[in-house]
Amino acid sequence: MLKTIAILDDEEDILKLLQNYLNKAGFSVKAFSTPESFLRYLDHHRPDLILLDLMLPGSDGLEICRYLKKTPEKASIPIIMLTARSQEADRVTGLELGADDYVTKPFSLRELEARIKAILRRQERHDPAVGGKKVFLKGRLEIDREKYEVRVDGQSLDLSLTEFKILDLLTSRPGRVFERDQILTHLWGQEKVVIPRTVDVHVRHLREKLGPLSSTIQSVRGVGYKFEEN
Repeated sequence: MLKTIAILDDEEDILKLLQNYLNKAGFSVKAFSTPESFLRYLDHHRPDLILLDLMLPGSDGLEICRYLKKTPEKASIPIIMLTARSQEADRVTGLELGADDYVTKPFSLRELEARIKAILRRQERHDPAVGGKKVFLKGRLEIDREKYEVRVDGQSLDLSLTEFKILDLLTSRPGRVFERDQILTHLWGQEKVVIPRTVDVHVRHLREKLGPLSSTIQSVRGVGYKFEEN
């Protein structure tokens, strides 16, 4: 079955270029030039991945990203940001909101295709068949690997797939320090297309969502992160 990619970009030439290229690459593509038409589509459909332009007239791609990641039925859809902004702060802001990757315009179509396929592959690799529940801190933290759910004190958390996988990895060996590069490999395999700083962004976001248990994710300066129950 073809994977569906939804694109929101107000530049018609880029939109048509992406639609034609990705169609030839074997994807089903839904293209939108306005936030309104894009959001109406999402009300009734669930694409496998979203390409989201950051700079939109009368709207802000970051706000749309924030909205999608805060909406439970849409939060797990991976997002790649398309942006003309090259500053690191803008890219980090998007990643903090839950975007999975970014591509700076002008970009290589082949590189974009590779990034799309890498994200879709890592989603497929996260197989619930290896599921089961993990419980920590006398039951305060519950991780359900079959349902992709995390609960703190019985309250369900709205984690992105990346945040879930980081927590799943760190809790697999409590007390063990995982280097940033090890975490990147766990997330993206050998197809790493993001910078190590991305790990810090997602961990910061994960800690915020863990609330009273945020201190269980500990930094090891210059190395990486570990999970501690104490």
